[in-house]
Amino acid sequence: MTADELRVVVEAADDGVVLIRVRGSLDGWSGASEVVEALEEAAGSGGRLTVADLSRLEFADSTGLHVLLSAQRRHAGAGVRLVLAGPLGTGVRRLFEVSGTLGAFTFAETVDAALRC
Repeated sequence: MTADELRVVVEAADDGVVLIRVRGSLDGWSGASEVVEALEEAAGSGGRLTVADLSRLEFADSTGLHVLLSAQRRHAGAGVRLVLAGPLGTGVRRLFEVSGTLGAFTFAETVDAALRC
């Protein structure tokens, strides 16, 4: 795996929590469909919480942002809370800031903090 290759790992717990770990680059070139599929499945699982661990996400562009915004809408419609966990890299945080979408998401500083949401 190269440094910027996208990797997605899904961990489901018995307590209705799905943890999705995203590593690498989330952009139009990296096969964002893996992230879409994981988030869609989590929203439809009937659980109570999805945590997207973005702490090892090195890069995201408008495609990545679109994936996360769509997931947020899908989770809200399904009554499942979606929390984005960090710490976020500077470039990833900047994407949310310049796009004006910080307020569209619930963020947590760490996965452990997100699991307490």
